[in-house]
Amino acid sequence: MHGLINRTLQNFVSDTYGAACWRDVATAAALDVADFEAMLHYEPAVTDRVLEAIVLVLDKTRETLLEDVGTYLVSHPHSQGLRRLLRFGGVDFIEFLHSLDDLPGRARLAVPDLDLPDLELRDFAQNRFAVLCSGSVPGFGHVLVGVLRAMADDYGTLVTLEHEGTGADGERIAVTVVEAAFAEARAFELGAPGPGQNVARNRRREVPV
Repeated sequence: MHGLINRTLQNFVSDTYGAACWRDVATAAALDVADFEAMLHYEPAVTDRVLEAIVLVLDKTRETLLEDVGTYLVSHPHSQGLRRLLRFGGVDFIEFLHSLDDLPGRARLAVPDLDLPDLELRDFAQNRFAVLCSGSVPGFGHVLVGVLRAMADDYGTLVTLEHEGTGADGERIAVTVVEAAFAEARAFELGAPGPGQNVARNRRREVPV
């Protein structure tokens, strides 16, 4: 497993729940070293142990945990680089959805050996969509639900999201755009904010699923 995934899990726990919580996770997962290197590779069993330990320490379901990680990836100030990468996908949420097919390729431009699942958007009538997620990262669809929820909030769009399980074509996420301009979108700049610039404050809104 790419070290960037393990490092993301570490950062999620540390940034959200504190360094002491991450130490508890590292102990529960029986890690030899508590800090992951983002550019190294680790056995998949290590990632599984870390996920199981986080579920135990935080008393969450695995699905809820993965969705929270997806939301963290977009909404936390430490993840603004990824947020900018995603916002390049479109001027509104629906245009962003249509850019999802290209997301794994765009991610590999930044991290060439990062193997993300393939994404496919299926477009139905009345602002209804399905996102199919297939690949070698089990549960990534739940991370994607969190990403989509945070991106909808970023664009000021009200959506409903439902992870419909895994079939022959991969994990399936149902997306319904209820109101495209539900709230004011967060400020977005092409470049990273420089020293002294204010970063737009995150506004997390729960959307029904």
